[in-house]
Amino acid sequence: MYLKIDDFVNEWNEETESTLKIFSNIPDSEKSVKENENIRSLERLAWHITQTVTEMPKSCSITEKDPLENMDIPASFSEIIDLYQEQSKKLAKAIEKNWTDADLIRKMKIYGQEWEGRKILSILVKHQIHHRAQMTILMRLLNLKVPGLYGPAKEEWSKYGMEAQE
Repeated sequence: MYLKIDDFVNEWNEETESTLKIFSNIPDSEKSVKENENIRSLERLAWHITQTVTEMPKSCSITEKDPLENMDIPASFSEIIDLYQEQSKKLAKAIEKNWTDADLIRKMKIYGQEWEGRKILSILVKHQIHHRAQMTILMRLLNLKVPGLYGPAKEEWSKYGMEAQE
């Protein structure tokens, strides 16, 4: 849990970079492939992550509006990347500008419940980590390069003079 706004902003910026690494490795030729009817496509997962960056903050009045609400999935992955990057920066700035450290323990209504501000911010971060993990599995199934985020990916071990772990 966050004790200071800067704690969240620093982690948010790091996680944004990780999300952009994943998004940047998805070609338009593979973006809409569905492995089966129970699995979202890469573009749908990326768009869900992106829309949550504006939907969740509006749901608890961090921001006044949701500019991506009811917007269709953009035609290209580069458009998703641009929108994600833009809205992610806006979210961090809105938190820095409008919240104080005291807001982290203030209870707010969201999704019919009351959560502390720090829980809302934590869920925002964990939400995108959760869906990025789903994306990496799909990327592997499609033989796409998966970047290492919290350590080397299989393809990156050789940079460290080591064999990939099985």
